[in-house]
Amino acid sequence: MQASESIVGTAPDGKKLRRFTLSNTRGMRVTAISLGATLTEVSVPDRGGTAANVTLAHAPLERYVRNTEFFGCIAGRFANRIAAGRFSLEGREYTLARNNGANHLHGGNRGFDKANWKAKIIRRADAAGIRWTHTSPDGDEGYPGTLKVTADYVLTEDNTLSFEYWAVTDRPTPVNLTNHSYWNLAGAGSGTILAQEIAFNCPFYLPVDAGFIPTGEVLKTEGTPFDFSIAKSIGRDIAGVPGGYDHCLVIAKNAGAVGLAATARDPASGRSMQVWTTTPGMQFYTANFLEGNPYPRNAGFCLETQMFPDSVNQGHFPSCILRPGETWHHLTVHKFSA
Repeated sequence: MQASESIVGTAPDGKKLRRFTLSNTRGMRVTAISLGATLTEVSVPDRGGTAANVTLAHAPLERYVRNTEFFGCIAGRFANRIAAGRFSLEGREYTLARNNGANHLHGGNRGFDKANWKAKIIRRADAAGIRWTHTSPDGDEGYPGTLKVTADYVLTEDNTLSFEYWAVTDRPTPVNLTNHSYWNLAGAGSGTILAQEIAFNCPFYLPVDAGFIPTGEVLKTEGTPFDFSIAKSIGRDIAGVPGGYDHCLVIAKNAGAVGLAATARDPASGRSMQVWTTTPGMQFYTANFLEGNPYPRNAGFCLETQMFPDSVNQGHFPSCILRPGETWHHLTVHKFSA
């Protein structure tokens, strides 16, 4: 296993922008930058041994300063949407930025994707990784409490890439962290992902309103365009979902356990990716809002393992509230093969 660090510029906070590279002996390489703890490359060999970057990325690096697509970053303090940018907690109402129409998205105007994360290389037996740390102060983007976050990105010799998060707080606060990578198993820039195949271990989904806020219903995927219980191409039923897929799926597993959420495959290259996670939900998004420069609509798909969207306002959803003395923990593992 190899791991290295370099300085590649200056971040908006005036501090050094750092890039980390991890690689194993089986031809897989991962790079990430400290701005947003953002993945910029996940190179994976195909069935013939030819590697390609399977995550969408910006070039030049300066485009990550705005990164309105959230390519590869950690989204937080609350990933996904909160209705009307507000919630009540312990008798007090909190107001957040409305940065997605009438709603709050991915932590606000300056969410965790805009933070220049501290980082160091970590080494384990047959693995190497990056340990990211960030402190979000009380009142940051309107959220209560000082939140201290640690995130490990770890690459192993058997071509797995894991994301593991821990968070603690000094006041009750909603927490929902995820990695927001866009995947294209044929290689970034190779075209759309509509012919790539996915199977989900997700018997239910959350229908949404016009602003992509869950209605509160939890419906069966069976017999709907959201039914991927048997592998099918992403594009087969996408026309039956107005605007494309941008919905939270409910993963079938025991609460808190690591369960298989998805298996994706590109028939042309032979690359496949399994996603295992501890979270109850996974946002399936088919890059419906990309408009070119350089990637077209549907150039990638996101599998954002997370708590349910707007769960802070919907009491029957699994709780996203972290309290003092508790540790928020989330593990997601991507297993690549060809």
